[in-house]
Amino acid sequence: MQPDWPAEIHRELVAAGVTVVGYVPDAGHKRLIELCQADRGMHAVVLTTEEEGIGLAAGAWLGGQKSVLLMQSSGVGNLVNVLGMVKVCRFPLVMIVTMRGEQGEFNPWQVPMGENTARVLETMSVAVRQAGDAQTVAAHVHTAIGLAYETQGAQAVLIAQRVIGIKSFQEQTDQ
Repeated sequence: MQPDWPAEIHRELVAAGVTVVGYVPDAGHKRLIELCQADRGMHAVVLTTEEEGIGLAAGAWLGGQKSVLLMQSSGVGNLVNVLGMVKVCRFPLVMIVTMRGEQGEFNPWQVPMGENTARVLETMSVAVRQAGDAQTVAAHVHTAIGLAYETQGAQAVLIAQRVIGIKSFQEQTDQ
């Protein structure tokens, strides 16, 4: 039986004192988003674009709060310019990224960013951890949160598409 990685991530967020969760709606993060929305100790903030999440994280840090940003790999491309702010201003940023564009992807538009997400983030001085199976997700999130707040830098956990489940074209047309 697969671990309930969204619940494990939620437990890690609570244990780390995360109170602000910015997210762009994403099917891969659906259960984690619902857990954060239901948690009275967290403010789940829906974003219209990933760039807003950087400002949200900066504001949370300035207000003495811990935050994380949830998004899909295709949204990483939207962050390139604003990630410079994290490095220059030296504040912690934790991103939990569900991957698309990996083996089995039905949507060819997801492939280019999916193939380059880790490289793009690393180029912008973001430390990257790749969770290739459900058993490692929570441990990677735990480490990323600790290091981001210890070093006042950016950390990303990339959750492989095989962990979140590969969407099929049929599933998309049935909805």
